[in-house]
Amino acid sequence: MTVRKIKNSWWVDFRVDYTRYRKRSPENSRLGAQAYEATLRHKLAFGLPIENAQRVAARTQTFETFAKKWFDEYVIPNNKLSERHSKNDILRASLLPFFGRMPIGQITARDIERYKAHTARQGVANKTINNRLTVLRKCLATAYEWLDLDGVPPEIEWLKCTPPKTDYLTKEECERLLAHAKGIVHDLILMALQTGMRQGELKGLQWSSIDWSTHTIVVRHSKNDWSETLDTPKSNRERFIPISNELYDTLCKRRMASGYVFLDKDGSPFTGARLTRRLDRVCARAGLRHIGWHTLRHTFASQLAMRGAPLGAIQALLGHSSITMTMRYAHMAPSALRSAIDLLNLGKPQAWATGGQPTA
Repeated sequence: MTVRKIKNSWWVDFRVDYTRYRKRSPENSRLGAQAYEATLRHKLAFGLPIENAQRVAARTQTFETFAKKWFDEYVIPNNKLSERHSKNDILRASLLPFFGRMPIGQITARDIERYKAHTARQGVANKTINNRLTVLRKCLATAYEWLDLDGVPPEIEWLKCTPPKTDYLTKEECERLLAHAKGIVHDLILMALQTGMRQGELKGLQWSSIDWSTHTIVVRHSKNDWSETLDTPKSNRERFIPISNELYDTLCKRRMASGYVFLDKDGSPFTGARLTRRLDRVCARAGLRHIGWHTLRHTFASQLAMRGAPLGAIQALLGHSSITMTMRYAHMAPSALRSAIDLLNLGKPQAWATGGQPTA
């Protein structure tokens, strides 16, 4: 078969003088592909080039050359500042040193396996390697689309990762943490524990985002330390979090019409480094292990799950785009799991009720 359909695109695939020609048809139909094949065979029969020099040069450019263009023309317009920094670090520190000089259309699945083995020998965690492979995959997919490279991008097999451990505070540890926190840091910790907001969302929270009539916080900002500006939340959409009575009363004492809800002693917005130092000091005074602000977010979700909150509600409150992220808290609802197993016991007396002896 010299014309075939691959992933919704028609291709020609034939050999002339032991050379294989595999190209996407400019007209995406069977008849269009057959006509394209006839045109290519005619050119080859008369010794004519089937591609101009400029197109050949574009297809043979190195990964480094294309990656820089991809970053400028795709990553910058389509990604938030924090995501741009992350992708730039991955390209500069890992992908370019390994793939940089390779023609981008000649990178194979074997090259990617070599990269995985090379990176693993450096002690890099599987999750980190997968994050880097995600950037590589998108860059290669864009190259095949923009440069009209032959074939399809090489397949990437993801490394298996152990489920992440979720650290959270017990109810008693939360009380101890709050008891040893003072002033604005106390309010920040209380906000994190009772809303599950991310660190950037806490730093960027505005008084105008609090609806006092409905006791609700509208999460619409996240403060970026690199640009020192307000950005959108990680999910790129607003979410609504009801405020507990305790948190409402705490915020009312400092209520203002506009501006940042949380400002440091010098009147400037918090940075991630400042928040980390403040939390470290409180943990030391409270005699608690070292934790990060994200642990307080885990604590919020874990406490809800243990008290029977539906996972869908937890997902909405945390702003997870997929329920898969929220499922890490599913095992913390033992009462729900016990209720399911108890369905097997309907109509059957428990062993303790019969002295452990059969009833028949």
